[in-house]
Amino acid sequence: MSLIGGIRPPIAVLSVLLLSLAAVTALVLGRVDNGGIPKAVLTSQQHFSEDGAIALRASIDESVTDITRSAALFSAGQPVSGDAVLDKLGSTYQKWMGTAVVEISTGKLVAARGETVPLTSVDTASLGGENGLAPRMVQLKNGEVRLLSFGLLTWPGKPQLLLVASSTLKFPGISLGQFRSIAVVDRDGAILSSDGIPEPEQASNSIDRKEIAASGKQLDDFARRAAREAQRDPRSSKEPGTGGYQGVSGSLLGERLLGDRSVAGYATLAAPQPGEATTASGLGLSVVSMVRVTEDTARAHSQVFGLLAGGALLVIGGLAVAVLLGTVQRPLIRLFLESRRLTRGDLTRPVTVPGYGETHRIGNALEQLRHQLGQAAGTSGPPPRPRGLRRVGTRALLAVCAVLLLAWAAPLMLLFNRADTTTVIPRQLVDDQRERTDTLSDRVRRALNEGDADLQSVASLIGDRTEPEAMGEVLERTFNENQRYRSLYVVDSSGEIQAREGKKPQVIESKRVSGTPIRLLGHGGKEPVLVATAEIPGRNGAHLVGEFRIAFLNALLNRPGLGVVRLVDDQSRVIAGNTGFLAFQSLPDAHLKDLVAASAQRLGKKARPNGVLYREHGVRIAAAAPFSGSGSAESLGWSVVSWQSADRLAIPGYEAQNRTILAGLLGATAAAACLGWLHIVVARPLRTLADRAEALAGGDRKTVLFPQHHDEVGAVTRSLELIRQQLADQSRQQPRRTPPRPSTPQQYTRN
Repeated sequence: MSLIGGIRPPIAVLSVLLLSLAAVTALVLGRVDNGGIPKAVLTSQQHFSEDGAIALRASIDESVTDITRSAALFSAGQPVSGDAVLDKLGSTYQKWMGTAVVEISTGKLVAARGETVPLTSVDTASLGGENGLAPRMVQLKNGEVRLLSFGLLTWPGKPQLLLVASSTLKFPGISLGQFRSIAVVDRDGAILSSDGIPEPEQASNSIDRKEIAASGKQLDDFARRAAREAQRDPRSSKEPGTGGYQGVSGSLLGERLLGDRSVAGYATLAAPQPGEATTASGLGLSVVSMVRVTEDTARAHSQVFGLLAGGALLVIGGLAVAVLLGTVQRPLIRLFLESRRLTRGDLTRPVTVPGYGETHRIGNALEQLRHQLGQAAGTSGPPPRPRGLRRVGTRALLAVCAVLLLAWAAPLMLLFNRADTTTVIPRQLVDDQRERTDTLSDRVRRALNEGDADLQSVASLIGDRTEPEAMGEVLERTFNENQRYRSLYVVDSSGEIQAREGKKPQVIESKRVSGTPIRLLGHGGKEPVLVATAEIPGRNGAHLVGEFRIAFLNALLNRPGLGVVRLVDDQSRVIAGNTGFLAFQSLPDAHLKDLVAASAQRLGKKARPNGVLYREHGVRIAAAAPFSGSGSAESLGWSVVSWQSADRLAIPGYEAQNRTILAGLLGATAAAACLGWLHIVVARPLRTLADRAEALAGGDRKTVLFPQHHDEVGAVTRSLELIRQQLADQSRQQPRRTPPRPSTPQQYTRN
């Protein structure tokens, strides 16, 4: 018999699959492995740390790029004093704690602004070596850490100057909310900067001091553990095929404190694209965020349901397998044995005929063939009269087994363990949605402000002395160093282009000159047009215009764990998003519009983000955060809104539902696969064989019976072919009775 054909393998495979599924069902259904903290909360802390790492990496890289680009632009123009350089930087960028200009040959301090820059840690003699101008971290006497960035100021005939900028490792625009702290950690697990934990002097009583000390100790422990995890390969720290963050990231569980448990997320600073390297990603820094979460010690589901479901599958599956063994396999094997007996010439004993179906038809045909063989040998009586059920075939029996198995699988898929609108959603998830949306809103606002500041800096450096040819070089350098612009061009007071870099402008000539720093155009078109404008001093109303790439904004909004994210204007019309959208379309429902409007209302001096849990038409978590802060982008009145369905999160109620549905799907799949296998290899060939056997018993001796498969049905087919050959030989050996020739009348002829 064939190893993969025949009737035995499908039934055996079905039995193994049902036993395995019953065991998995009994062990898995009803079990929630979260230790009181849902997996969705742990994943949310991981994403929060990733957001912090992305913001810190972008801030460091942007700071280094601004220094080097500004130094190159100053060097391309006429020589200016160190004070003029620092004044221009200070008026354009407000991101550095301190700046200084040093003469490299003598080490003399030429100019300084802000806090004292730790120049003693800078060896001017090594600046010309490999990576001599690479940023470096310096620790001050008070324990704080500063990041120093460098740029060279070079003019012909002038001493070479070193531009130095000092910045902190604080997180730009990270919304922490309540009970959360965040820290920057080096390779050794030492905390370089932190935020969110009050100083012990701020405690009002002994309980608060004890809580602050415990939180600091727990954060130190998380920092050391995160530093060890950061040494892993990013490819081995995630499940294959998950993609997502390019660096090492994850979540950690801490100790319990006053009924709450500390949960942390960590993420290393990594380049935005695989295979790339940035200044920040080479510093070996990691971000650790910590929050206290109330544990849910009550079990939402019981193991009893899993045990009952597994036991029910054992009973139903055993009944289905018994039906297949007793009504399909045994009758077919009995036919195989009976057919072999007939081919060996044993005609004395009647054929055991099954009671129904195709095997019944084949059994009756074999009995008739036995009588036909016996009549030829003179050892048989009259043929028996066929009895039994013909209409109940193998397909009907397979259908009965399918109904039995679906009776177990269908309720699991459709009825049991269904999560409804009353499912418990951890409050921490709503808070994280709000804080992450606020962080994303601040990130977009800062990106637009950076773009406007870059244009202001380039426009001031172009001034009234730059030739048109040199303008093109400045625009090309700026365009190549920034991925945010689709087009950069200089226009005169009438809007006519004098120099351009990038794609063809989308703004018509009459709207290119404006006193508004950032504008939104293109209403009614296929794509929003976001334009920043900076006046060039001394050029009679000439302006530098930059058109932002909408894809750049879409990339900023593309963060895992937030669901659908949209950037909307002051009228709640969509400008950018992390998924497909139509330009200037409205938000999908009135709830989100109301949420955006409520978030835009000022509480005190500024608007604040809001997070809401909706339970109408399915459970959804939504949040909205308006632009809040300084810069030209705040006046736009835009907001970032995000929402996601709670059933996609790893929450105990939905995990139990998904596991139950999966068990039902596996049961239905196993039934469909194995019963379909039986239908293909047994039911259809058996039906065809029954027709041929009845034709052979009815006198058809010419049709050759050829087995298509080497299995039980094929074996019966071979036996019937041997019987056909025996009957054909017997009919040829019988003497033929020829009728007498009729007498021919005698004919007479006349002479």
